[in-house]
Amino acid sequence: RVTAPRAAGAAPPSDAALSLWLAAAQTVSWGTLFTVFPLFVAPMEAELGWSRAEINGALTAGLLAAGLAAIPAGRWVDRLWLFYLVWGAIGVAQAGALAEPAYAVVVANARDARRAITGMTFITGFTGTIFLPLGGALIEALGWRGALVTLAALQVVPGLITAVLLRGTRPGLTGAAEGSSGPLRRALRRRAFWALALCFCVHAFLQTGIIFHLIPLLQERGLPPASVLLVVAMHGPCQVASRAALFALGKRAGPLPVGLAATASLPLAMLALGLAGDGLAALFGFALLWGVANGMMLIIRATGVAEFLGAEGYGQISGALAT
Repeated sequence: RVTAPRAAGAAPPSDAALSLWLAAAQTVSWGTLFTVFPLFVAPMEAELGWSRAEINGALTAGLLAAGLAAIPAGRWVDRLWLFYLVWGAIGVAQAGALAEPAYAVVVANARDARRAITGMTFITGFTGTIFLPLGGALIEALGWRGALVTLAALQVVPGLITAVLLRGTRPGLTGAAEGSSGPLRRALRRRAFWALALCFCVHAFLQTGIIFHLIPLLQERGLPPASVLLVVAMHGPCQVASRAALFALGKRAGPLPVGLAATASLPLAMLALGLAGDGLAALFGFALLWGVANGMMLIIRATGVAEFLGAEGYGQISGALAT
């Protein structure tokens, strides 16, 4: 690890403060920039006359922009190409606000990065549980446009947390090494990098497909809105439960067995969803497997990179994996 002097006059945050404040910032950022999008599909489809495929295509453009911006918002208008352009800007914001940058701060500053990141995810695992009901209530009360303005205003929270409460943190590369792509070049020559990239890519493809189509899919099965939100909201507590188990096991839960468990859980969850029909008990089983898969894989994405590829240059290496 290459370290640097801390900001003058700023006391270094403890691991607990680092985890708490970054978790709060991540929860709001994920909730406003990512999690609530499925709630907006139906009202936008009805008002704007765009197909579900076109609306989700804009989401895909945003995810692509987030990936392309990982290494190195405009206004709503009723024109499809500008809608895609806005989502491209959202994707760039996601690259700077979600997951990888926060984990890079922890890896560079925490005394026990794995434990600190696992502690963070106890809070961020409830993002869907918080923001799906909140997003639904805002859409009902203010309409989808007013809901978006409110969610945009909430982004002040992670901005203030990052600017004020995390003073004294240090970067992962400084001095002569700052701006160097050496750690990334070395990582790209290792088979472990490409194995992780393939694993993360497949998991993200399946996970994103579930997240952004689950609410319309459950609605089409005739489930009442309260049941739909209950099934989706269970994802958060199930994520947290899996991370609590990992936290309790500590170093006895190595990255390889945890990664294998996460990789196996997601296809099992999809199978359970396909066979569940409209039965709530079976759908709860799906939510359990889905939450466990995502909960464990997020820990592997956050800590496994440093354990397999080293902590130096963590930000650029994890950014390359995100791309």
